[in-house]
Amino acid sequence: MALILIRAMNKKKALNCLADLERHAKLNIIGKPKSVSLEKVYNVTKRVIKQNPRDDIKLAILVKVEQNTTDSIMQIRKIHPPAHVIVVSEEYPEYKELMDDYNKSKVFDGYYSSKKNKK
Repeated sequence: MALILIRAMNKKKALNCLADLERHAKLNIIGKPKSVSLEKVYNVTKRVIKQNPRDDIKLAILVKVEQNTTDSIMQIRKIHPPAHVIVVSEEYPEYKELMDDYNKSKVFDGYYSSKKNKK
């Protein structure tokens, strides 16, 4: 299971990005995407991109996928989603904190999976 952080300029781009992860990257989203505050993900973003994050980003969303971290990264690299996507591996010290935030956060409204549940 991988944890994916999506940073988007608006809700429409965030929803398109989630759909792209399923349709084009062929990732299987587990549960519902959750909204988190931009302040909580600032350090993770800064650590990954090795520079100060853009300030025009308005939304941060966490989503869990069935695929492992490496597979998720490889699949996302093949597409061009309309938002900033970061796959957060268990190796990052912020991973546990982000998982706790995921469990406590509010569901991101508006997203519905296009895939049928096979379980």
